[in-house]
Amino acid sequence: MLFDLIKSFKNKLETQTVYGPFSKTSDPGIVEAAGYGGFDFIIIDLEHGPNNIQSAQNLIRAAQVSGILPIIRVKENCNNIIGEALDIGAAGIQVPQVSKPEDVQRIIKLAKFAPQGMRGVCRFVRAAKYSSMTRFEYFANSNETLIIIQLEGQEAIDNLRDIMDVPGIDIIFIGPYDLSQSLGLSGQIDHPLVEEKMSQIIDLCKTKGIHIGTFVDNLENAKKWRIAGVKYIAYSVDMGIFYEQCKNIVDELKVN
Repeated sequence: MLFDLIKSFKNKLETQTVYGPFSKTSDPGIVEAAGYGGFDFIIIDLEHGPNNIQSAQNLIRAAQVSGILPIIRVKENCNNIIGEALDIGAAGIQVPQVSKPEDVQRIIKLAKFAPQGMRGVCRFVRAAKYSSMTRFEYFANSNETLIIIQLEGQEAIDNLRDIMDVPGIDIIFIGPYDLSQSLGLSGQIDHPLVEEKMSQIIDLCKTKGIHIGTFVDNLENAKKWRIAGVKYIAYSVDMGIFYEQCKNIVDELKVN
């Protein structure tokens, strides 16, 4: 059940680091296999991927089959987009380009039912098992879905203390590539200034008891940021992982 999966994931997040890839495929089999492979979550990417709400719904079904938590990264902080993602059964939403507390307040309003927010109400949706759940059980459980906000620029860093004061954030996610671009260091995610800014965010979030997430695309950086206190690590992208494994196999075949 979706809400049992959310509860289990939140408990795990309190005691250990969790890992999962971004997904840009439209193939449910890849998502399902990621779960069987042991990843904790998968981020179905509607911001930088080919999927839409209809195809994402089947990817969520695949995630639930193999017990991997389905997160949807929405395109933007928008009523219809956030509501649709949650209606089809996303366990949480990851919202890009958050830069001020008003952005977070809007996300909470759109993603939570009253009294926490004012999400559009419909219980004849997949997340409510098409009305087979009682309405009160659905409304209460739905407010447990995860809220993950992405900080990706200097403005967000400047407003971080005010952003953290908004109740309802589960994870603050640092987008290292967008952050590097905002600092005039596009792509240089290991640059000392980028790492310094990331460390500042991590330290501030720790004082508020808010979990931190980030993106990595190699094992070295995954270990580095785990040691620094990052609990939600998005490891690479499914298509990138597939490409790397194909290349490694072909290179070995050609040598041997």
